Amino acid sequence: MNYIELKNMIFRASHGVFPQERKIGNIFTVDLCLYLDLSRAAESDNLSDAINYNTVFELVKAEMSIPSNLIENVAGRIIHSLKKQFPEVKKVKIRLAKANPPVKGQIDEAAVVIKT
Repeated sequence: MNYIELKNMIFRASHGVFPQERKIGNIFTVDLCLYLDLSRAAESDNLSDAINYNTVFELVKAEMSIPSNLIENVAGRIIHSLKKQFPEVKKVKIRLAKANPPVKGQIDEAAVVIKT
């Protein structure tokens, strides 16, 4: 199946269970694969037959702006919103990562990957 991939979307957001995370915020990255039939857009060369990347980005940005305790919740909301906005999307794969999560040790990021 064909897919559209948007990689390394970067947001500053306030997700986390600790008060410090909610107050200061953190850097998050989102990677998406949207699985759908791309043949019509490939033939027509017309944006009306495709998914507008800016619309996807703005949808992700809106969901990222809503604080959550868990990044799993944020990823689930993004998937739900994408499928609602774009019913032609058959499957979604999302990777949502939090930079420098609050653990007692060195770690670059913590991430969740959800496939529908």
